[in-house]
Amino acid sequence: MRDRARVPYPTLGWICRTPARFIAFGFGSGLVRPASGTWGTLMAWFLWRVAVPPASNVALGLFLAFAFVYGCWVCHRVGAELGEHDHVGMVWDEVVAFWLVLWLSPATWMAQLVAFLLFRAFDIVKPPPIKYFDARMKGGIGVMWDDLLAAVYALLCMAVLVRLGVLQ
Repeated sequence: MRDRARVPYPTLGWICRTPARFIAFGFGSGLVRPASGTWGTLMAWFLWRVAVPPASNVALGLFLAFAFVYGCWVCHRVGAELGEHDHVGMVWDEVVAFWLVLWLSPATWMAQLVAFLLFRAFDIVKPPPIKYFDARMKGGIGVMWDDLLAAVYALLCMAVLVRLGVLQ
């Protein structure tokens, strides 16, 4: 496994030059080190709490589908510019995947904190088949796909916790 801590990071000025770069780097949160993915997930949580207006499930579902497809494109493009298909600073995949988790989880602070911890754990540990897809799928879809699977794992755990009455 390569040492992701030694990967060169672009500058804030570089990512601000195009909307694709700014989005791929999670509005700049992907430049924060260490643990760029965690910072990107925190940015997603912050945006969900303060910037995503209440909307119908259909509208949110369409928004998330668009964000995923757009993420495939921007991550492919920016990864190609950087010469690294899944640069550690590109965190749009964490943003979109965690928005999915937040959309389908209870809206309480405690539930969202548990969802955050579960999502980060699955994204970092990459249990099967996440690790399989992370290693084999390239391009923008590969960048986005493994985080979507981590979101599914987190959502399954959240569903069990809600069903058992641990979370509301």
